[in-house]
This record gives sequence, C-alpha cells and structure tokens, in this order.
Amino acid sequence: MAKVTMRQMLEAGVHFGHQTRYWDPKMAPYIFGERNKIHIVNLEKSLPLYQDALNYVGKLAGNGGRILFVGTKRAARDAVREEALRCKMPYVNHRWLGGMLTNFRTVKRSIRRFKELQEQKQDGTFDKLGKREVLSLQREMDKLERAFGGIVDMESLPDALFVVDVGFEKIAIQEARKLGIPVVAVVDTNNSPKEVDYVIPGNDDAIRAIRLYLHGAADAIVDARMTTAPGSSGEDEFVEMSSGAAEAPAEAATKAAPTAAAAEAPAETPAEAPAEAPAETPAEAPAAEPEPTDTPAADDDAAKTDG
Repeated sequence: MAKVTMRQMLEAGVHFGHQTRYWDPKMAPYIFGERNKIHIVNLEKSLPLYQDALNYVGKLAGNGGRILFVGTKRAARDAVREEALRCKMPYVNHRWLGGMLTNFRTVKRSIRRFKELQEQKQDGTFDKLGKREVLSLQREMDKLERAFGGIVDMESLPDALFVVDVGFEKIAIQEARKLGIPVVAVVDTNNSPKEVDYVIPGNDDAIRAIRLYLHGAADAIVDARMTTAPGSSGEDEFVEMSSGAAEAPAEAATKAAPTAAAAEAPAETPAEAPAEAPAETPAEAPAAEPEPTDTPAADDDAAKTDG
C-alpha cells in the first residue's frame, strides 16, 4: 500500500489553507492555527485520514470496484488525467455536465455517438465526405471527447468518487449523494466536509499537493490490483494441489485395505483351528478308542507343531 510521510506533505504545501476570513467552521477540528491571516491545516490529523482514504480506495479497487477521478479546475486537470490513466480508472477533468451520474442513460448515448465517430474516422469514412461535413463531425467529436473522453470505458455507475476540490465539484458530489455513491475528497479550510465520506483535509489549490493526493490514490489502486489478483489465483492452485494430494493417499489406503485384510486372514485361521481341535477330539475319543489318555497327548503335540 502506498505510504506518504508528513515531510512529503509539508514539502508539497498540504498544510496551507485559505485566508481566515473565508473559513468554514466545520473545518475547525482539522485546523492547527493561523499564520499571516492564513489557516494552517493540522497534518497530524490529515495524514491518518489520508491513509484511511487510501486504504478504502485500495480495498475497493482490489475487489474490482471502479473509482471515478474528478478534478476540473486547471491546477488539477493534467494530474487527474495522468494518474487516472496510470491506474486505468475513469476520470472527468473538464467541465462536469449536470446529470453525468443521475442521468447516466443519456450520457451513455453520447458515449456511443463518440465511439461511432471514432470508428468512422479510423475506417476512412471521413475521407469520402465533403470538407464542411468532415469539419462539422470533427468539431462534434472534439466536443464529445472533452466531455466524455475520460469515461468512454465506464459501462456503469462508479463505485466511488475521488474529488480534488469539494467547492469546485459541488454538482458531482450532490449527484453522488443522491445515488448513494461514496465520496473521497480533498477538503480545504474554506469548504464543508459534511457531504464527504472520506475527508482529506488539506490544500486543494497547489499543484504539488494535488499531485501528491492523486499519485497516492493511483499507487494504492495499482498495488491492490497486483496483490489481489496473483494472491487469489495462487490460493486456488494450492487448494487444488492439496485436495489432489489428499485424494491420492485416500485411494492408496482404499486399495491397500483388501490386501491388509487378506494378509491378516491366514494369521487368524491357525489360531482358531488348534483351539477347536482339542475340544472336539477328546469328546469323540472315548467312543472310538479304549484308552482315552493317549489321544489328548497326541493332540497336544499336533497343536504345538501347528503353533
């Protein structure tokens, strides 16, 4: 799992909040103090909360969940796109269109249209059209790519949102709350953490700080996928091998059981024969022979010899 130190947060400027006159009272538990009329975020609280958010994101990705990265402000656009592509997650780094989540059925139609235009451009259909028509289709495709290029492969609603600026992405968070989608978000001192499930208190304006948040989230997703996929297959192989190994001795024991029984049978037969022979012989001896005393002696000698 990706780990971030407090020194890295300090170097990235995570502790710098907004001016004190713009603060939100709900962020008071996460504020250390103020300096030059600027609030200072308490990194001793930010760091564990950030780690909790990464653990949640990693666990969700390890179970096959999909996290939508949202950051449409200029400072976050490039970082959102790069890190989302690195961990193979959907993203929105331009203007959030109303209804992207709550009206996802219509959004899927626009995505389908965008894919059709891409196919037409690749298979040479554009070359057969006039210049004006091609220009019109190209503009339409560029517009769709800006709006939906990051969610082209998102076939269903995401399992969670990772938002860089709560104040800037209000509509996205409102839609997620309506649909019951968990929200992981960076919350600065001028915003409220009320609608956020996993709060990351910190600077949401500095590019280095934004890259730190997103890089850690992408690392957590990649690490979770790498550890979960091989681990599950390795356990299945081990179970199969152990069950096969367990069946082999069981079959061997089953086959060996008749052999053991056959080996024990002759050993029991002579033990029972001498015991019955002396008992029957003395009973018949007096009727057949006049001297019964000699016959048991002979039977005893025969029993010893057999033994």
